[in-house]
Amino acid sequence: MQKLLFVYNANSGKMNGYIDALHKVVSPKTYACNLCDITYGIFKENKVWKRFRETSETPMEFLHLDEFKKKYASKFGHKFTFPIVLLDTANTLEIFIHTKELNAMKNADALIQLIVERMKSD
Repeated sequence: MQKLLFVYNANSGKMNGYIDALHKVVSPKTYACNLCDITYGIFKENKVWKRFRETSETPMEFLHLDEFKKKYASKFGHKFTFPIVLLDTANTLEIFIHTKELNAMKNADALIQLIVERMKSD
């Protein structure tokens, strides 16, 4: 079964989370992870996004950059830019939503709409 793999352009851990939250407040225009911003805002998960994620029939996995590199480095290490949404099939990872598309999005509704449209076409 296919699943969507969301990879944030941020590292895991509480300290990194605090630093990211501070960066979003102090200098939001220079924050490097629009996927983080869209799905999580500053302190908690976006309500619209959370509702979609919890009710979607599409399996989803969420990884921070360091977690992705650890899990997939040997096979897919330097093939992608981040943030990104990948389609994880049995044998490969395919780009589902490219970094440029994610960085151009303004909100969770736009992300949800694109996911729904592309899942219909697959």
